[in-house]
Amino acid sequence: MTFYDRDDELAALETAGDSPGHDFYVVYGRRRVGKTELLKEFCADRPHIYFLAAQEAEHRQREKFVEQIADSFGDRVPRIDGWDDAFEYLGDRLDSEHRIVVIDEFPYLVEANDSVPSYVQAFVDEQLRNTDSMLVLCGSSVSTMESEVLGHESPLYGRRTGQIDLQPFSFRQARDVISYDIKEAIRSYSVTGGTPMYLTLFDYDQSLAENIQRRILSPTAVLYNEPEFLLRTELRNPARYMSILEAVALGHTTPNEISGATGIDPGPLSKYLQTLRRLRLIDREVPVTASGKKSKRSQYRVADEFLRFWFRYVEPNRSSIEEAPSIVFDGTIKPDLPSHVATTFEDICQEGIWEAIRRGDIDPYSEVGRWWYGEEEVDIVGLAPDDDRILLAECKWTAEPVGCSLVESLRTKAESVRWGSGTREEQFALFSKSGFVDGLDDEVGDNWSLVTLEDLEAFLAAP
Repeated sequence: MTFYDRDDELAALETAGDSPGHDFYVVYGRRRVGKTELLKEFCADRPHIYFLAAQEAEHRQREKFVEQIADSFGDRVPRIDGWDDAFEYLGDRLDSEHRIVVIDEFPYLVEANDSVPSYVQAFVDEQLRNTDSMLVLCGSSVSTMESEVLGHESPLYGRRTGQIDLQPFSFRQARDVISYDIKEAIRSYSVTGGTPMYLTLFDYDQSLAENIQRRILSPTAVLYNEPEFLLRTELRNPARYMSILEAVALGHTTPNEISGATGIDPGPLSKYLQTLRRLRLIDREVPVTASGKKSKRSQYRVADEFLRFWFRYVEPNRSSIEEAPSIVFDGTIKPDLPSHVATTFEDICQEGIWEAIRRGDIDPYSEVGRWWYGEEEVDIVGLAPDDDRILLAECKWTAEPVGCSLVESLRTKAESVRWGSGTREEQFALFSKSGFVDGLDDEVGDNWSLVTLEDLEAFLAAP
């Protein structure tokens, strides 16, 4: 697989690996985000030991680990009776020759023996810190990495010299992979999201419709069962979690709505939602003007575009897809896709605003997010408390150019957004897929910005 982007993460690893003294890095993140590719790119031109743990008997894991060490140093494989001996052997060899030591899927070792973090602690404290070598622990089980490696109750707490929480690509980063024009790229990103594996499975010489049908709707395609596979690797009984994800993807976003759609009582539901948040499969949102912990106006959303697409279109139609995938695409997905893409478009517009703030192209805002109250909603609201300034923006993924009606609607909504003083400065922005009616820019004031897809692409272009 081609290695894309990750320049900042790679630079951080290279700086640590090339600096004198020991380093202990932790790399973690959801499955498929490219952790292994990042580490392989980092290790490519450096002396290293790369060990990929597996779900197998503890003694076999340990034997393979020792075999990797022996092979790296040209040793005969020694007899090792426990993890303490294995790490002591590694430390003895690092005394004479430095190495980058990567243990990938570290949670599998912890699953087989929960004392492994203590053995690693002893290795770091007593041997690694006296070398110029580097240890990297990597894992896809975010909850295990955060509790058993990064958590304050872990034996390894406070010993790391750096960590990388690897995230899916933003839309701007994904543009290096998606070679469609800006409009089609947004539509494509709404299907794959920013997960590198999903992005690179699409063939951008083919149309988006062809990619969806061949890479997702085909029962033999990798992505056809991907979400179910991911959930089964993380959860023993994924059925209820799948029903929750489907409900949220179909627009049931409040706890009461999710409970009604799934039949799960509110008490147990809260625990399921916490688990899905811990696995980074759903996000909890509150209005940008509200306190995150205290607000009772929370809504949930599927955290990944591909999962949102899959639970919206694939999971509810599995039987039909098995029989006639093209009919499902033409009759169900194609006519509804603009509604699905509209949510992604809002997120990309928000990303564009943050990029413009970072570059100093627009006035700064310390918080940017959605706002809603009752039936009223504003797609993007930016808050600048120190300057008593607010930004209100709407994003329209429609076939028709935006006109005066949306301007008046947003002005009216602004009165409902209670924030700041009575003399606050108000800035407005409209983002439109299909542009704006002639003369609209002459009818709005200087505090309005009309943003086309071409303008948005310029916001997101590499500096």
